[in-house]
Amino acid sequence: MSTGRHTEPLDVHLILRRDGAAGPEILMSRRAGTVYAAGLWHFPSGHYDGPHEDAVAALIREAAEETGVSIEPADVRFAGFVHHRSPVGGARTGLFFEVRTWQGLPSVREPAVCDAMGWFPLDAPPEPMVAYCRAGLDTYQSGQMMAMHFQEPGDPIAYAPAFDRCRPVPSVGTIGPDTRVREFTERAVGRITGWTDVSWAREGSRVWRAQGAEAGLWFVKIHQNDRFHQREVRAYRTWALSLGAGAPRLVASDEQLRAVVLTSVRGRPLHGTVLSPGQERDVFHRIGALARRIHQASAPRPAPEGSGPAIGKAERHLTAARPHLAPGDEDFVRGLVRQAKSLPMLEQVETHGDFQLRNILRSEDADGSLAVIDLERSEPGPAIRDLVRLSDAWAHRPDLYQAFLAGYGRTLTDAEESRLVIDAALDAVSGIAFGVAHGDPELVERGRRTLARLRTEHRPCNSPTGESPCG
Repeated sequence: MSTGRHTEPLDVHLILRRDGAAGPEILMSRRAGTVYAAGLWHFPSGHYDGPHEDAVAALIREAAEETGVSIEPADVRFAGFVHHRSPVGGARTGLFFEVRTWQGLPSVREPAVCDAMGWFPLDAPPEPMVAYCRAGLDTYQSGQMMAMHFQEPGDPIAYAPAFDRCRPVPSVGTIGPDTRVREFTERAVGRITGWTDVSWAREGSRVWRAQGAEAGLWFVKIHQNDRFHQREVRAYRTWALSLGAGAPRLVASDEQLRAVVLTSVRGRPLHGTVLSPGQERDVFHRIGALARRIHQASAPRPAPEGSGPAIGKAERHLTAARPHLAPGDEDFVRGLVRQAKSLPMLEQVETHGDFQLRNILRSEDADGSLAVIDLERSEPGPAIRDLVRLSDAWAHRPDLYQAFLAGYGRTLTDAEESRLVIDAALDAVSGIAFGVAHGDPELVERGRRTLARLRTEHRPCNSPTGESPCG
């Protein structure tokens, strides 16, 4: 058994990219002569000249030798790498680089090993293509940084879908969306030079901060379903416009991708922000004023039939949340459901739908201005809808509640007070069920905390069942 350290070849691959009439295009060359994979299409590529040559220098040299183009080091972008094993067992690692700016017209410069060269659509590469090269292209298009491509004995050298061995390895923190979303974003705002994953710590959240080549900054979001996409797009096109700098602007949307590109707004989420008591009261006064602006963005309208508390979903949510409820929680919620049936309907206004501290940003400038984000749950509803999740933030702090009302410009009616208790409990149960199913521990804990608080503040009346809560 050999005790020597394993070594294997390292090569560089050039993804030379341009904007064609029908979309992005990439340069490919066809291998010829006595080389490996003759007759198959491949990226311009090659090996290091020696230990004196770094990867970028090797790429630039190979590009000049094979295609005749001149590339500046500052225009080279790392696009990923593939650890490959050929069908005969040899392993190697390929580094793939994207270049969009160069000098010269590419042409065949080494006819002994290349007999054709041309531009092809990014999403329709030529055939037949070297499977190893195709793995690098697919990895690049998927937005990943690394892939394993270990072929089996007997696999064809040319790419064949039935023998596709490409296995992307997810990156941490800075991975961007897939190519379709990248292309959609760049059509809207120009070239993006960096992606940072800023998704919430829950399953299904997909949000990126996109850094533009000209110092622009945008946020790109992919919605979990059509309903969320339609709600958020509608909100940005209607009531959010009245907030001015208090909300992002919709730059572009794509219904098929369920994606949006948004402008960046100043500030950090209030969730987890440490403030003095005086600063907290000022913030909640501002939150009240912000809520008023949202709710006054359009004239109130009568509530349609069947738009009361979501009691129809209560049983389903209770069933899903039951293993995570405290003793007595279920009876408490059932009592509220019975009480809800007798409440009057509340008129509807525009609502944010997920109005809570993590979706409210506070500017770090001296003005301390606020802005809202994440409008995917926005829809017409009673104003109290936006106080349900916010009420957890002023629990046991009546001064913050009063500061909010002062900024809001009015107190709540008796019907709204009752509805707030009922909706908060139903939302807590729904949140526990959703949080458990989608890996959002903060949502689960908030639901449990809300139920415990509501049960303390709203003890059961002395009814025959002892289950109907009183205010």
